[in-house]
Amino acid sequence: MNIYVGNLSYEVTEEDLKKTFETFGDVDSAKVIKDKYTGRSKGFGFVLMPDKAKAMSAIQGLNGKDLKGRSLNVNEARPRPEGRRNGARRGGNKRSGGRWGGGKKAY
Repeated sequence: MNIYVGNLSYEVTEEDLKKTFETFGDVDSAKVIKDKYTGRSKGFGFVLMPDKAKAMSAIQGLNGKDLKGRSLNVNEARPRPEGRRNGARRGGNKRSGGRWGGGKKAY
C-alpha cells in the first residue's frame, strides 16, 4: 500500500521515514520528495508497505504524531490524475493570453 506523508520537517531523511514506519511492519521503500533544482525537501513523501493491514495501522498510529518537531499528515496515497504531468496546469483562455501572454491580437 502506498502511503502519503505530509507536513514533514525539512530535516527528515528517507531513513528517518523508513524507521518511523517500520515500527508498524515491513517497509518496501520510503521516499522524501525533493525540489529538482535545490535538492531541498518539499515537505512530503511516500512510504510503500506490502501489508495493507499493517499500512492502515501505521496510518492510524502516525497521523497527527510528531516527527522532528512537525505533526505528520498521513493517509493513503491517491493516484495522479490522468493526462497531467507533475500536476501542472496547462494554457489559459485566449483573452488572458494563456500560457504565452499577449492577450487580444490586433489585426
